[in-house]
Amino acid sequence: MKSVPDPGAEPKLEEVIVELERERLFNIIRELVKWENSNDERVLNAARAEIMRSCNGKPPPVYDPFCGGGSIPLEAQRLGLEAHASDLNPVPVLINKALIEIPPKFAGKPPVNPESRAKLSASGSWKGAAGLAEDIRYYGQWMRDEAEKRIGHLYPKVKLPKEYGGGDATVIAWLWARTVTSPNPAARGAHVPLVRSFWLSTKAGKKAWAEPVVDQGNMSYRLKSELATANRGQETVGRNGAVCILTGSPIPLDYIRAEGKAGRISVRLMAIVGEGSGRRLYQSPYEQREQVPHSVQPSAPPDTDLPEQALGFRVQLYGMTKHRHLFTKRQLVALTTFCDLVKDARNQVYSDSNRHKEYADAIATYLACCVSAVADDLTTIVTWRSGMEQVQRAQLLRVRLCLWFGILLRPIPLLTLPGISGLRVKQSRRSLNACQRNHKDQRNSEMRQRHSRSRKPVFDRPALL
Repeated sequence: MKSVPDPGAEPKLEEVIVELERERLFNIIRELVKWENSNDERVLNAARAEIMRSCNGKPPPVYDPFCGGGSIPLEAQRLGLEAHASDLNPVPVLINKALIEIPPKFAGKPPVNPESRAKLSASGSWKGAAGLAEDIRYYGQWMRDEAEKRIGHLYPKVKLPKEYGGGDATVIAWLWARTVTSPNPAARGAHVPLVRSFWLSTKAGKKAWAEPVVDQGNMSYRLKSELATANRGQETVGRNGAVCILTGSPIPLDYIRAEGKAGRISVRLMAIVGEGSGRRLYQSPYEQREQVPHSVQPSAPPDTDLPEQALGFRVQLYGMTKHRHLFTKRQLVALTTFCDLVKDARNQVYSDSNRHKEYADAIATYLACCVSAVADDLTTIVTWRSGMEQVQRAQLLRVRLCLWFGILLRPIPLLTLPGISGLRVKQSRRSLNACQRNHKDQRNSEMRQRHSRSRKPVFDRPALL
């Protein structure tokens, strides 16, 4: 006969009560961590009530001394706790200011822009940060429209060939290659491209290629965009140096660096990426388009120095020692225009809000964060992902020795505001609304900010040359 295990002693009533209470608390946490419950007031209120009960109505403040992106103070605010944050890096300080300090000050307030005020009676009340988000959207769109008026002529459309249906197309990006004078005397001083890949698109059924057409007699070449029917793996530069496309002779890496420090590295337009119907359209470059980026002069570009050394950031080896060296002239014009427009938008908000200085500064903060995000795309240290037919942003690139492919994006579509430090409008509205909960007793509390000593910026970006 099989023996039955001893069930042990009967649990005591106190133990049962403790276990039930523990399970009840776990259920609150289980519901709280579900993504779909992020803005569920029933779930949030249950967690807030439990916190208040366990602290006898006097919950302690939450302080994060290394706040980074602000996840901890934001979640603390969502649960009705007083949150404080600080960081030695001024960038997280600004992000947290926009995320947890500014929104509570203007919670429940209507937007001030004239368009929303005209519709205010029909729209009802503005809950949480909805009014703030609406103003960011409105003045961001105003910036975009004004930028189109001021610098739109610097980004002309491209005429499509018959095989693409003709007409005009909006240019998404200009793809450039950096060039260097061939050290081989037979090349007669010609500049040759430094290209890791001539692929424009490697998508199945949409493969495109920038074909280098070499004229050995005149020691010249041109780049022709065409659909690719076979795999191609040609490149002219690698980790140890480059190869002259005209003569096939090697170009040492030390020679390229010396040319860069002497200011003799140039650029050559490889292809123009147009916006087609459901696909990217690639066009061969022509001289008129090559001259546009070099025909403008930015006013008062930044003349600040790059750090002499920084982990994974080695453009200094190629003569790029100033922040302005990371941008083309046209990019500098666009970025300075956007910066000017932030000031103009702030003045407009100041007027529309009956001279509410603090609110005007708040809107300007979000708009400036968006311009900062645009600068990640609007630089020569981004690269083109042929497999995705899109740009790889500068801040997402990993550490490499050097990247030789440069892109000039059309910036105006990028400025579809608001986007707050990389957050899109739909996401930022959710975060802003979330951090409004239970802030009536916190509106006078300010985030503790700590800044490091003044020092040169250090970038965590690769060298794209």
